[in-house]
Amino acid sequence: MNDVSAAAPRRVPWRVLVPALLVLALGVAGWSGWRHWQERAQQAQERAQEDARQIDALGQRLDTLRGDLRAQGRLLQDAAASNRILRDEVLGLGQRNALLEDAVARLDASAREGHQALRLDEAELLLVLGAQRLHVAGDLDGARRAYALAAGVLDRLDDPAVRNLRQALAAERDALDALGPGPRAEALQRLQALEARLAGLPHEVPAADTSAAKRPLWQRLLSPLLEIRPAGGHALMADAERREGEDALQVELTLARAALERGDVDGFHTALNRSARWIGRLWPDSPALREVRGELESLREAPLQPQSPLLDSTLQQLRAVRDGKEAGR
Repeated sequence: MNDVSAAAPRRVPWRVLVPALLVLALGVAGWSGWRHWQERAQQAQERAQEDARQIDALGQRLDTLRGDLRAQGRLLQDAAASNRILRDEVLGLGQRNALLEDAVARLDASAREGHQALRLDEAELLLVLGAQRLHVAGDLDGARRAYALAAGVLDRLDDPAVRNLRQALAAERDALDALGPGPRAEALQRLQALEARLAGLPHEVPAADTSAAKRPLWQRLLSPLLEIRPAGGHALMADAERREGEDALQVELTLARAALERGDVDGFHTALNRSARWIGRLWPDSPALREVRGELESLREAPLQPQSPLLDSTLQQLRAVRDGKEAGR
């Protein structure tokens, strides 16, 4: 019986364990729920704090953005004001550029007119030099060179009025080329040829020219006793004086050449007249002497200046054009 009584307390009825287990389960479940609720509350509080911090940060960012917007608005207003100022300045620059373009155009026109006036003055100077070389010095080659330079100057001008000048200058150059060496050069060559012919003149009268049939009776009667010669300034020079006469003739011919080279018409004619008188005293009358005197007379009547209506026409037209432009201003 003791064994039965001893084993009895070891048995715990399941009915007692079930409530205990339920209580324990409920306690564990409650503790777990409370623990979970604490965690969720803590998480909610943390989330609320985080949300509050984010809201504060967003508010700060909004305030910053509002400040930036206000600053951007002020910048936009300043930019608009600057744009208006720049637009006004651009309009002013455009007007200033237009004024500058007008001034440059006027300067260009003035420079072009000044350039053309300078070229016309240069061409006039060359034409004047050519005319002086032609009429004063009788240098046709120098005149041709001066006219060629003037033609080059006129070719560089685009003024329509210069076209007529170029045509007139071309015609004048053709007329100048047609003159050849020039009247002075031709007269000098003829004078040199005449001087060379003097050495071939006969010093005695041919017999045919002094025949008895052509002389008067008193000359034929006195011819055996004496020789009749002209007296005075037309008398032939004796052999003793002939050397001086030939030297004087050479001096007169040299003076004629010098007068011809410098264009002294009166001096040239005077030297030719004196040369004719010396020739008449140095050589007796003969056909050759008459040809020499005829050549001297032809030289005396020959013109020493170029004879052409086209000469100096370009210079006159150029001065007329320049005077017309000055009057138009």
